[in-house]
Amino acid sequence: MAEPRLACPVPAPPPVRPSLSDQPSRFMLLEREVEQEYRPQMLARLQQKVDAVAEQAQARAPVCGQCGRCMSYHDSRTVTWLACWGRLQAAVSRYRCMLCQQERRPLLDLLGVEPGRICGSLARLLALLAAVAPYELAARLAGLLLGVKISAMGVWRVAQRLGEAAANYSEALGQYHADSRSEGAPLQNAPPVVLLGVDGCVLGMQVRTQRRRRVGEQALPALPPLEKGQFREVKTGVILLPAERVETSPGRRSVVRRFLVSCLGDADEIFRRLYGQLREVGWVGTDSVVVIVGDGAEFIWNRANLFVQRCEILDFWHALEYAWGFARLRYGEGSQQADAWVHGIAEDLRAGKVQEVIAGLKRLRPKTPELRDNLQALIRYYSENAGRMRYDEYLRLGYGIGSGAVESAHKQVVHARFRQAGMRWSEAGARRLLASRLLLLNDNWALLDRMKMASLA
Repeated sequence: MAEPRLACPVPAPPPVRPSLSDQPSRFMLLEREVEQEYRPQMLARLQQKVDAVAEQAQARAPVCGQCGRCMSYHDSRTVTWLACWGRLQAAVSRYRCMLCQQERRPLLDLLGVEPGRICGSLARLLALLAAVAPYELAARLAGLLLGVKISAMGVWRVAQRLGEAAANYSEALGQYHADSRSEGAPLQNAPPVVLLGVDGCVLGMQVRTQRRRRVGEQALPALPPLEKGQFREVKTGVILLPAERVETSPGRRSVVRRFLVSCLGDADEIFRRLYGQLREVGWVGTDSVVVIVGDGAEFIWNRANLFVQRCEILDFWHALEYAWGFARLRYGEGSQQADAWVHGIAEDLRAGKVQEVIAGLKRLRPKTPELRDNLQALIRYYSENAGRMRYDEYLRLGYGIGSGAVESAHKQVVHARFRQAGMRWSEAGARRLLASRLLLLNDNWALLDRMKMASLA
């Protein structure tokens, strides 16, 4: 018998292309219409105010800063500069001291602008974008958010000049507070306990001997390969008050307020800046205890004596990492025995039984040379840091036993901006951008308004 013929399947309908509105919403169109209408008016009004200031500035001749004589008028030129709403201009008079051969343009000094440059709030906004996004993306955001068309190199130049000013100020502030005669914030309300943590990571550094140049329409030549050893370490410190840590959910804490400090490489410099920051905010009184949480790096403990009253804490999770290394080697990777053994070590350490843990480790009799060497390293590590592992006492006092705050801060300062795919940095570029990013994360960005753009020459 013939088999019954199967019915042909019904073909599926073709995919439907997602639809969009014909144009933006009516409200968005109104917003853009108002912006386009009033931007020229705001520029014109700002130009009027600049003209009024120029008229007042030219009413009297400036005084020479060297000899104190009144300078004589030399000439006047019209200069322009770029601001948020467009390009401004002013007739700027130039004065000379015939004796000292010094020149001054009082109007530019008064306004704080430079001929042909991006100035004022626009420069600060571009630097803000560069502090949170790569330069090419920052240039694109400037067009979307500010309505300003600018190249990535233009953003870079502004960010570098303001970053240099911020870095110079930060370094000078650290040197100022390093002198015992300096004046910090009032200490009447200095907290009884301050928590301090330091962490570090490496950045890939540029290895080219000179800046790459574009020839005609050709693409920029490729960067040379990054070889081993061509890295610089960035150290980041965090300062906070244990009393200002709140529990946002069971087992999870958040910091209400903190101050971040960062620098390239030098351990003495990071501690000098941390001490300066403590004095700047008035958190290091004569009776204040500085709690230093570290991951066991020697440079931290070697410089902890900078603080007379201190409490040194070895990060609890780094202490367990050493136990995990021995457990995996003894019981095998991922075994339940290793998990149970480390869990018991953790419970004893949390209860403050570090000497009992060390005694128990000494009773072990590993059979292989590798296990014996690993066990001896674990015993030596716990014995050297036993005074920093009184975790029951630290928990009772509310100090905490982990370095999560500084590790989180380090990721926000460095990783989120400096360690994206393919990024390599010059020492000057990293130093400047670190200073700008710290102003932002410390909620001190307004300080940049009071800094003069530095020269890169």
